[in-house]
Amino acid sequence: MISTDAWVLAAGTSFPTAPGRLQRETLRFGEIGANEVLAEPLYGCWEGNMSHALLRSPVDVCRQRGEDRIVLGNAGVVRIVDTGCEVEHLRPGDLCVLLSVDLWDAHGYPVRIFAYDAPGSIGLLAKQVKLRADQVVPIARNSRHSLQQWAAFSIRYASAWDNWQVAHGAWRLQMNEPGLTPEVWAWGGGVALAELLLARSQGCRATMVTSNDQRAALCRSLGLETVDRREFPDLWFDEARFGSDLDYRRRYMRSESAFLQLVKERTGGAGVSIFIDNIGGPVFRPTLKALARQGVVATCGWKEGESLVVNRAAECIGRHIHVFTHGARRSLEAFHYAERHDWLAPPDGNVWDWERIPELADEFAAGRVASYFPLFRVNAD
Repeated sequence: MISTDAWVLAAGTSFPTAPGRLQRETLRFGEIGANEVLAEPLYGCWEGNMSHALLRSPVDVCRQRGEDRIVLGNAGVVRIVDTGCEVEHLRPGDLCVLLSVDLWDAHGYPVRIFAYDAPGSIGLLAKQVKLRADQVVPIARNSRHSLQQWAAFSIRYASAWDNWQVAHGAWRLQMNEPGLTPEVWAWGGGVALAELLLARSQGCRATMVTSNDQRAALCRSLGLETVDRREFPDLWFDEARFGSDLDYRRRYMRSESAFLQLVKERTGGAGVSIFIDNIGGPVFRPTLKALARQGVVATCGWKEGESLVVNRAAECIGRHIHVFTHGARRSLEAFHYAERHDWLAPPDGNVWDWERIPELADEFAAGRVASYFPLFRVNAD
């Protein structure tokens, strides 16, 4: 039996369930099997799914998994401590990127996510973890990039790669004339940033919408255009209020009209070719209105709700394509591209220490973390 220090989330005890808090405990789990490895997490990246788990929204994942307590954390870098007798490609001391998938379908697409809805999985908020050997990718010994950059890559960049391949491919199915320059916009987030950098590298005009000065400065330093979301203070759609509150409706319409006028000016009247929207409900209406004909709305997340309302007739007439992806296909293509083309998170040197991880969880949930990639340290590297 292996014992280790961990930040643990317990199942909710009330209905409706109240948000959870991380509690520090000693975790015990069995010895590794023939195809498993024992690993020490070095750096992790706080992901949206971790906040969803703490909020117990849309589900209490502890109850979904049938477990009293779970350990979150499915993005980061680990160091191999020991290997099972059938593991041939890994050695103690190897540094690896964690793959966030516990179960793939027959075509290599993720079905169940490690350290979220996968029963029995132990995430990186533990000083030691047990993993299947196929859940880690060794980092090249001559890699030009830091462990912190690879920790940030683990989920956000892999998800961005997969979503962009589908979204850009869908756009080109209808817009295949030579010489076209797609306008690619995104509501701000780490996946969106990675995706916009891919778009720019392939000749697109890429624009980030953000309300954070630090993020806007970073985007501009990376060659992206930016839009200050604070210029549209009421651009946050609430269908119930829109129908019952006349003052709110007028304020919302002013912000929406101003935003769409800016889109028109920036795109020469054509609209946005591909709009990356991982927020959902409150911004979905202006996202669709900003789309060009033959435009694509692309999403791989649902930060502000799971359900969307769509006017099918308008979307058909506009020949809009809606792209939905989740995680990344089982492939090393994104890793190889990242190493060759320096497509990784720009290092900012800000890492939360092990003891401050619950504080990071609170600050991230409150929207007070400026970094696109909130890193935390588990063990010394």
